[in-house]
Amino acid sequence: MTKQEIKDLKVLAQFTAVYCKTHHPGIKQPLETDETTLQKLPLDKYPVCDECREFLLYAFERRIHCPLEDRPSCKHCQIHCYRPGHREKVREIMRFSGQYLIKRGRLDLLWHYLF
Repeated sequence: MTKQEIKDLKVLAQFTAVYCKTHHPGIKQPLETDETTLQKLPLDKYPVCDECREFLLYAFERRIHCPLEDRPSCKHCQIHCYRPGHREKVREIMRFSGQYLIKRGRLDLLWHYLF
């Protein structure tokens, strides 16, 4: 995995954790996976509920197994490999969490949020 792909997966995990913390009350646990390519990510920093865990694992799988040679970010992709409903979920999570974090001082995410 390239540095950009690792960064994209970290941002997705962070944004999903922020979204889950705000929208899903209840018990949250760190994400655990057997995928060896995800061992480079600090997934224990991003606790999520079961629903968000399933979504996040699906999104990671789609990103890791992207069929394109030069992997663009998903929002700029010509072929959308997410199941119906998942693409809208990603947009909802990114829109909410991006605004949430920017309002709380994470201006470094502004670049990722806009582009």
